[in-house]
Amino acid sequence: MVKKLLFPILLSMILILAACGGEEQTDEDSHGHDGHSSGEEELVAIEVDFQVPETAKVNETVELVATVTYGDELVTDADEVTFEIWEQGDEENSIEIEATNNGDGTYSAETTFDKAGIFEMYAHTTARDMHTMPKVSITIEE
Repeated sequence: MVKKLLFPILLSMILILAACGGEEQTDEDSHGHDGHSSGEEELVAIEVDFQVPETAKVNETVELVATVTYGDELVTDADEVTFEIWEQGDEENSIEIEATNNGDGTYSAETTFDKAGIFEMYAHTTARDMHTMPKVSITIEE
């Protein structure tokens, strides 16, 4: 007799506990026990707007500019911004140029190209414990 009653009682307790633990909070401003929001926070990534001219002449000074943002916020304290440059098809022989922090969310450097061709570049950017490396290209003409 005890065995017949034990199973339904245990099953009922499990269902009750599962129901209590599965309740969702519908109040948008609800907080957990420690005052933190109990909802999942949206992951925000850093973004880099990497600007270079489409074309330039051999030995002309070219300005490389990366604008770093985190959501709507300009990032003025990126850990690293480095420009990696190589001639198209020859990435093994790339060069790296460290960018200057302009203090306004932009990071820049200047370079010249000593021959005509298509050159590709990454703006290696590390900020807010994230890394991104947008790629652009420039055509250098005689």
